[in-house]
Amino acid sequence: MLTPRLPPLYALRAFEVAARLGSFTQAAHSLCITQSAVSRHVKTLEENLGCQLFERCGSRLALTDAGRRLAQELKTGFRILENACAAISRRSGELRLNAPSTLTMRWLLETLENFHLAQPQSRVQLTSVWMDLDTVDFHSEPFDCAILLGNGDFSADWQRLKLFDEWLVPVCAPALCDDRPWTPQQLADAELIQPSRDCRDWRRWLQRTGFADAVVWQRGILFDSLELGIGAAFCA
Repeated sequence: MLTPRLPPLYALRAFEVAARLGSFTQAAHSLCITQSAVSRHVKTLEENLGCQLFERCGSRLALTDAGRRLAQELKTGFRILENACAAISRRSGELRLNAPSTLTMRWLLETLENFHLAQPQSRVQLTSVWMDLDTVDFHSEPFDCAILLGNGDFSADWQRLKLFDEWLVPVCAPALCDDRPWTPQQLADAELIQPSRDCRDWRRWLQRTGFADAVVWQRGILFDSLELGIGAAFCA
């Protein structure tokens, strides 16, 4: 049985990167080749497949329907290839972990240090993200495990372990604290610090405490991590 003849791998790769970045110029920078080389590779692929993959919309480069379908499949295919090669080439015992940045700084680093003392032959490749995640795609993302926020209702294919409960509480500068609890009016007049751009922490807390109607939560200073927000509160 004859093996189906595939287009050149370099042409497939050039197209996938150009489609993902939306630019031949950016694809050239990413692949360390010239823009004209990217254009030639894409042209080779179009001739091989017998269809147009890109079209010009003014000065903008856009995918055709065939280009969109191919780009999606190639994105998955190259990710599978990258993960397969990484699994073979990386050192034995390396663990690729994804975790929120604030949790990493306040708990995980010390835990990893203790883990390294107990398992000195193991390596951990840690990637931190700015916000709490409730899902991860292990098929398309280069991680072996992840620390997620949730109620345990994750994919049945995953092995999962509960670490601890998480409590959502407001904090403020020490100078603003006294022995008396704050009133809703004081909270409404205060400058809110948002530790995430979607303001979800204040929204959740106000809804659960019954203050959502008394306090406008879509305001305040925006930060891109909980750690920065906590630091700003204590420095105010």
